[in-house]
Amino acid sequence: MRICIFGAGAIGAYLGAGLANAGEDVTLIARGPHLAAMQQNGITVLSESGTLHARPNCTDDTTGLGPQDCVIVTLKAHALTGVVPVLQPLLGPDTTVVTAVNGIPWWYFHGVGGELEGHRLESVDPGGAIWNGIGPERALGCVVYPAAEVEKPGVIRHLEGDRFTLGEPDGTKSPRAEALSAALRNGGFKAPVRKTIRNDIWIKLWGNLCFNPISALTHATLDVIATDPGTRTVARAMMLEAQAIGETLGVRFGVDVDKRIDGAAAVGAHKTSMLQDLERGRPMEVDALLTVVQELGTLTGVATPSIDTVLPLIRQRADVAASGQ
Repeated sequence: MRICIFGAGAIGAYLGAGLANAGEDVTLIARGPHLAAMQQNGITVLSESGTLHARPNCTDDTTGLGPQDCVIVTLKAHALTGVVPVLQPLLGPDTTVVTAVNGIPWWYFHGVGGELEGHRLESVDPGGAIWNGIGPERALGCVVYPAAEVEKPGVIRHLEGDRFTLGEPDGTKSPRAEALSAALRNGGFKAPVRKTIRNDIWIKLWGNLCFNPISALTHATLDVIATDPGTRTVARAMMLEAQAIGETLGVRFGVDVDKRIDGAAAVGAHKTSMLQDLERGRPMEVDALLTVVQELGTLTGVATPSIDTVLPLIRQRADVAASGQ
C-alpha cells in the first residue's frame, strides 16, 4: 500500500517506523527539527521491548507525492480544518482517509442511517470544511490507544499500547479496512476491524471528556482526579451525561461508569494529554472532546449541566494560556 502519515509527531512516527520496517511504501509528513532529524537519521523508537530503527521517506511537501492508497492524519483534532487544502494532492478517487485523532470525528453521521444521516457537526468541522474538502466517503474510523512522546527530534519514546482499532462508518467489513488492518498487523500493531466503531469511539471519549479538562483546570494526575471525592463526583456526572447522549444515538457502553473511573485511577500518576499540552504551551483539544458532546446533547435533547459548567472554565483556561498568562 502507498500510505502517507500526515502530521507525524509521536504517534505518526511510531506508526511510520513500524510500517516502513514491514516493507510498506510509507511517507511521513512532518516539519521543523523533528522532520530534519528523521530525514538525516531516520526514526528511533524506544520502548520496554527494545529499540526499533526505520528510515521511511519524510518530507514537508505533499505536492509531489501523488494520490495515496491511504492517508493517516495524526494531528490534533483542532488542526485538521487548516490542513484540508494541503491534503488535496494526496487524494485520489479511491484514497482512504483515516483521521487518527481523539474525540468525536467530523464524519460521525456519515453511514449512520436514519434522520441524522449526513448531519454536520459544527464544533469539530466548522462550515463543513472537512466534510466538503475530504469527502465522508473516504473516511475510515480509527481509535488510537498507544501513548508515545517525542523524546527528542527523531526519537520516539513508546510508553504503552499498540492497538489501532478500525471501522467503517456504515459498519461493513470492507476490503480497504481489512487491507489497512493487515498492513498495520505486519508492522507490529494490533488493528482489529469493528462493525461498531462508534462504541469504541465513545468508550475512549468517555474518560477523555472529563479527566482531560479537570486535569488542565486542577493540574492533578489521573489517580488524584479519580479518587478525590470532589473531582470524582464531577467526572462521574459528566460521564453519565455523555452516556445518556451516546445511548440516545444507539451507542452501547460495555462497562459500568464507576469501573471506568476505577480503571483511570489504576493508571496512576499520569498527566492527561490536555494537561501536557497546557504545560507545553500547545492548543488543547477542547472542541473534539467536550464542545462536541455539548452539541450532541443539544441535538438529542439530553441535558448536560455538568458539561455546560466545565466547558466555559476550560475554554477560559485555554484563552488565558494562549495569552501567555
